[in-house]
Amino acid sequence: MMSAFDPPLRPPGALPEKDFLRLCVRCGQCIEACPHRTLVPAPGFGRGRRAPVIEPKERPCQLCLRCVPSCPAGALDQSVRDMKDVRMGQAYILESACHNYTTGIMCMTCYDRCPLRGRAVILNFGYLPAMTDACAGCGVCEHVCPVNAVRVMPVSNNVPPPSAVPTLKAPEEGR
Repeated sequence: MMSAFDPPLRPPGALPEKDFLRLCVRCGQCIEACPHRTLVPAPGFGRGRRAPVIEPKERPCQLCLRCVPSCPAGALDQSVRDMKDVRMGQAYILESACHNYTTGIMCMTCYDRCPLRGRAVILNFGYLPAMTDACAGCGVCEHVCPVNAVRVMPVSNNVPPPSAVPTLKAPEEGR
């Protein structure tokens, strides 16, 4: 559950936070267009109230991109048409909590379930998961991690959490 202090994770194609909040009319059309019921209206008070957010621990984005063309106000960038172009945030693996780093138990859940597997999350030395700069920020890895060792930070506040494994450069396409 998102706290009042956490920056919000916005839908795919969301403009920078200030522009997004200025343009979003809180019509709910993107929320209705989402077949996975991932987008929810933000709770609370203030400028962000009722604007669409994603709570990845509850329900991650499946990167279907059906929300993008539904936005009538221009708050979502209509040029985002492929999941490889989505940059909602950046996932970080918390070395202090991940089985592979702490106990040596081989867990590949984040790698196996990533929609951009082999590009957004890779396996260093064949068994240590690491996120790359190709991460879409969809939150699937955070949702499926059995020990809460993954945290997605929205682009509006992309600061690595403590004990985060460094983000790597993505492998080139076709490799």
